[in-house]
Amino acid sequence: MKPVAAALAAIAAFAFSATAATTACAGKDFDAVKARGQVLCGVGQGTAGFFLADKQGKWNGLSVDVCRAVSAALFGDASRVSYVPLTAQQRFTAVQSGEVDMIVVNATHTLTRDSALGLDFPAIYYYDGQGFLVPKRLGVKSARDLGGATFCVAPGSTSELNLADYARTHRMPIKTVVIEKADELRTAFFAGRCDVLTSDSSALAAVRAASVPAPQKSEDFELLPEIISKEPLGPAVRHGDNQFADIVRWSLYAMIEAEEYGITSENVDEMLKSDNPAIKRLLGATPGMGKALGVDEKWAYEIVRQVGNYGQSFERNVGQGSALKIAHGLNRLWTQGGLQYAWPVR
Repeated sequence: MKPVAAALAAIAAFAFSATAATTACAGKDFDAVKARGQVLCGVGQGTAGFFLADKQGKWNGLSVDVCRAVSAALFGDASRVSYVPLTAQQRFTAVQSGEVDMIVVNATHTLTRDSALGLDFPAIYYYDGQGFLVPKRLGVKSARDLGGATFCVAPGSTSELNLADYARTHRMPIKTVVIEKADELRTAFFAGRCDVLTSDSSALAAVRAASVPAPQKSEDFELLPEIISKEPLGPAVRHGDNQFADIVRWSLYAMIEAEEYGITSENVDEMLKSDNPAIKRLLGATPGMGKALGVDEKWAYEIVRQVGNYGQSFERNVGQGSALKIAHGLNRLWTQGGLQYAWPVR
């Protein structure tokens, strides 16, 4: 009888674990956000296309849309977000200390940030790489011609470390002007305190499109062809609350999955009638996914309805519908030759 009893006990344990796995277990961060009724979202100090406040103080951008998606998943309302501007030096301590619940400051996922800082990086909303912006008057056509140049770069950034690695590898003597605040860094570059502005290529495209002061013009500057690093950018949350990290992860994945299935903010109501099992699970017509995350079954429906799918957000903020007009590149769906790939919603 002992083997039979052991087998029954094992079956019971499996059944219990399977049942428990279908319902999320709340953590302290999740509880705090729900009780507050608002997501505290750390953003950068202003990069067109990613996080920038308009004249009315409303924040817009691809990164901002991730916070809006999390709010829609949690509360059914994408507007329940409070945005906290942070410098490169402040961004990680702000989320570590609890000043914010999450950050979308275009922070690169690295080994040490993921392991040593007490942070989780749930997903990637933009695949980028570091580049160089220079005045055309310099006549420079390659980063290899920048030996002896002065570079403007933000402290505490991967850009600062990558620049040092690149100069060392290519035995290029360089000088740096290190300034923490983004607007002051840009001002220094346009005033001629440095020859080169180096950062993520997307940020440089934003600077050239939206930040060149008169009488200078955007066409007076060019991006050099070299990309010297991998910069996977995404949200970060504190270690220790898997449920909140899951909601951030799957909110972004819902946007990507919606793009893959052709679900947009315009047709999402019609798509509720789809016979596709994957679409039915995603939009909550077939229940279960909301319960697994600990949110309403219409969580993804509300994300798409109020924020849009990933492609819509990309086009509106940084793509052809924006001043930046950045090509999708690596940020195309995996089915289109890109890297954006959502885990299965099932």
